[in-house]
Amino acid sequence: MKLSRPVSWFLLAFGAWSWVIWVTFVKNLIKDGSGLAFDHGHPTAYFWVHLLLAVVSFVLGTAIGVIGLRGLRALRRTS
Repeated sequence: MKLSRPVSWFLLAFGAWSWVIWVTFVKNLIKDGSGLAFDHGHPTAYFWVHLLLAVVSFVLGTAIGVIGLRGLRALRRTS
């Protein structure tokens, strides 16, 4: 399957965006002072669920970005 240049760039940008957003979210989650993420210094269920969401998003963002990068490389080879 061939990807168009705009689709490849979109996938690559989406992968990078996922990393930027979720790294920021994890930093904020770790610094949480509201008591949702930590209860007397111990991680709560809220923390674990959101950390799992972040890890899954890192994996999917990486996979989608790699697909976009491969699409761009394939287009470069055929040009």
